[in-house]
Amino acid sequence: MGAAHRPAGPRRQAEPPVPARPAGAAGSDSGLLLDWLEAFGREVGDHAGPDLQREVADRLSYGGFTLWEADGGPVSLAGVTRAVAGQARIGPVYTPPGRRGRGFGGAVTAVVSQAAKDAGVAEVLLYTDLANPTSNELYQRLGYQPVSDSVQLLFLPG
Repeated sequence: MGAAHRPAGPRRQAEPPVPARPAGAAGSDSGLLLDWLEAFGREVGDHAGPDLQREVADRLSYGGFTLWEADGGPVSLAGVTRAVAGQARIGPVYTPPGRRGRGFGGAVTAVVSQAAKDAGVAEVLLYTDLANPTSNELYQRLGYQPVSDSVQLLFLPG
């Protein structure tokens, strides 16, 4: 089960405990992005399939991935879709297991969310796993509010 969220009111950016900064992902980051997106998919049970490379290339073409950098390299990422009908979706948000719990995911989510608002997007949405209290609490601290629940169904060939 998942829940759609959208920000309401001012967002507070999470402060990472070490010097860090956002950086737009580039073509040279494709391998890292693919690795992290595959790891994200395994964790959430989403099987992206053979179109993952095409999705990465498409998002790179419009600046749809932001990396959070600390300690001399990328430590987290957040994606954003193109705006459609005044809405953009944040996701995926991924931090490798060894880097979690340091505020990187929250910081990159806040930066990407604010950039979408600054670009004129009326509604910034994200989906989260209802069974993950850590991400749900984080998104609410950033100003997101639950708006609906959803279920994802996967139909396999017989």
